[in-house]
Amino acid sequence: MKLDVDGPNGTQQAYAYTGGKAFDPALPCVVFIHGAMHDHSGWTLLARWCAHHGFGVLALNQPGHGRSAGPPLPSVEALADWTLALMSAARVQQATLVGHSMGTLIALEAAARAPERVTRLVLMGSAYPMKVSDVLLSTAREAPLRAIDMVNALSISTPASKPSYPGPGMWVHGSNRALMRNQQALSNEFNLFEHDFRICDAYRGGEQAMAEVKCPTTLITGTRDQMTPPKASKDLAAALKAKVVTVSAGHLMPAEAPDAVLQGLREALGV
Repeated sequence: MKLDVDGPNGTQQAYAYTGGKAFDPALPCVVFIHGAMHDHSGWTLLARWCAHHGFGVLALNQPGHGRSAGPPLPSVEALADWTLALMSAARVQQATLVGHSMGTLIALEAAARAPERVTRLVLMGSAYPMKVSDVLLSTAREAPLRAIDMVNALSISTPASKPSYPGPGMWVHGSNRALMRNQQALSNEFNLFEHDFRICDAYRGGEQAMAEVKCPTTLITGTRDQMTPPKASKDLAAALKAKVVTVSAGHLMPAEAPDAVLQGLREALGV
């Protein structure tokens, strides 16, 4: 689904995957917000389940990612405003926001900026602050393809995850690496990897945002997550009075533990 979204660079076209069904703004809506170097494709299983069980689905591509026009936006705050603008473009007044990694910061900030528009928050692989190591940032600047390999190794906890997502026989490590490399290639001369990870590192609005959130929140954490380990999310969970669901996976939990993550999402949605 293509939408014309108003943003700081004017009105630009954005893409949102609707889960294999035509989008109906009259249905309760779930908006999926991807993490750094990703796009809508990481949400396929969850998006399709929601779309086929009574929800309207918008698995968005952020500006400059995948099929959405760029340039990439400069901050979590700008991306939160853009996400709310995308909802308006789709004629959605209220939605559940589901984020992964960087997407959790965007969802959190959006829920704080417009609490009347966000009915639930589901945060997967989240922490605040979401600090990024100097080694990773410098590698991202100087050798982004090598940095992609570093993040891929840190994000998946096993050398051979169950081959159930996105289809039988899929190699989770290889598909995630290919997705990130493709995103970097599509950005041409722009270093999208460094950009996305610096956004996470630079975000400082978390405490204020947590105080403004009014909706029920669920955190889904991976027991072997090296990027946002469970102990790093404890303060976030406490401040949001969140329900915490733990799955046996690393940071890339929607791909590594798809069934458990889907069950956690269903519990958060009350279905």
